[in-house]
Amino acid sequence: MKIHIKNGRVIDPMNARDEVADVFVAAGKIVGNGHVPADFHANRTLDATGLVVCPGLVDLSVRLREPGFEYRATLESEMLAAAAGGITSLACPPDTDPPLDEPGLVEMLKFRAKNLPGPRVYPIGAMTQKLEGKMLTEMAELTEAGCRAFTQADAQPTSSLVLLRAMEYASTFGFSLWLRPQDASLAHGGIAHDGAVASRLGLPGIPALAETVALATILQLARETGARVHVARLSTYEGIAMVRTAKAQGLAITCDVAATHVHLSENDLISFDSHLHLVPPLRSLRDRDAIREALRDGSIDALCSDHTPVDDDVKQVPFGESAPGASGVELLLPLTLKWAREMGVPLLRAIDLISWKPAQILGVPGGNLSVGSCADICIFDENAEWVVTPKTLASQGNNTPFRNLPMQGRVCYTLIDGHIDFEAPH
Repeated sequence: MKIHIKNGRVIDPMNARDEVADVFVAAGKIVGNGHVPADFHANRTLDATGLVVCPGLVDLSVRLREPGFEYRATLESEMLAAAAGGITSLACPPDTDPPLDEPGLVEMLKFRAKNLPGPRVYPIGAMTQKLEGKMLTEMAELTEAGCRAFTQADAQPTSSLVLLRAMEYASTFGFSLWLRPQDASLAHGGIAHDGAVASRLGLPGIPALAETVALATILQLARETGARVHVARLSTYEGIAMVRTAKAQGLAITCDVAATHVHLSENDLISFDSHLHLVPPLRSLRDRDAIREALRDGSIDALCSDHTPVDDDVKQVPFGESAPGASGVELLLPLTLKWAREMGVPLLRAIDLISWKPAQILGVPGGNLSVGSCADICIFDENAEWVVTPKTLASQGNNTPFRNLPMQGRVCYTLIDGHIDFEAPH
């Protein structure tokens, strides 16, 4: 299909473009940018006047819930939700049931995803067998099956020695490890940030120290082995400072934060709303403000949705008994835009955090609008206002702290491989 995207504001961070121009798509590729190619006759013209045309979004953490948790969400529902959020490529963690620790499971997931409409799915493999934190998986075989990196997701290695061996293995073969820093013993039994609010509410706390102690170990081992490490879901002021220092010292470190943590803090827990039960927990205002500033100055490389759909049954219970997690694929764009508006950050820089930068971290094509690249494109209205309700979300898990709140910025079209996979109802 030949598509002419007319008169949109083209934002392309990789090429530092921010201008009103036309984009031309044919055979799944971008064939023209600003200038109409010779012999181009469009089958369909999309009028993007007043809209933003940017690279399709790349999300570094989307739980698709298959295999094993289909009662919470299905591959089909979450792929459609991601497309509705403008996401054209996503990384899915291995904490399924069974975990993604064998090539056959990875190949099956990729096969299922390929035959459904929606984003390109890039599995992240389990670092240890059954995510038990003891025996390393066959990372080389998992890479051949399609894994882009390796992680423990929210499980932790049982010892620093296991982590050291994983880094040595990864460093030898050039694999990347995605690690969420949390010391299991310091965090044990905690469900909220260990601060004044948790004390007042009687909720067991997870100290900031749980993040920084684990992060210190990760950074020391990375320095020793030369392994490429992506620090996932940073949440503390001190953690950000440590990553900033490690980068300045030349370590091969990148990091991300979840979009929810850019806007919410422990103060929001006062309502006891179980939709605010998240991993990592919402931290102090100081931590939240540090995240916002680190995104602006480039210390944090990417924003992700950390999409974790759960069923209503495990959220409609007291905070302490609820399952952690929030749906986020359809909120990644509006939450990023909200942060940019509040911080005075140019749109080009904001889109970079959810397209080109995460594509680089994941090591996949996409995230740019160069001629010859895949036609993965998001077209959105940055001024469109809407309210987050179960009806306005396509995700099967509509568990979000932003329920019933207004949002600004809505996706109009999502093109994946030159095909219109999502079109907002007019």
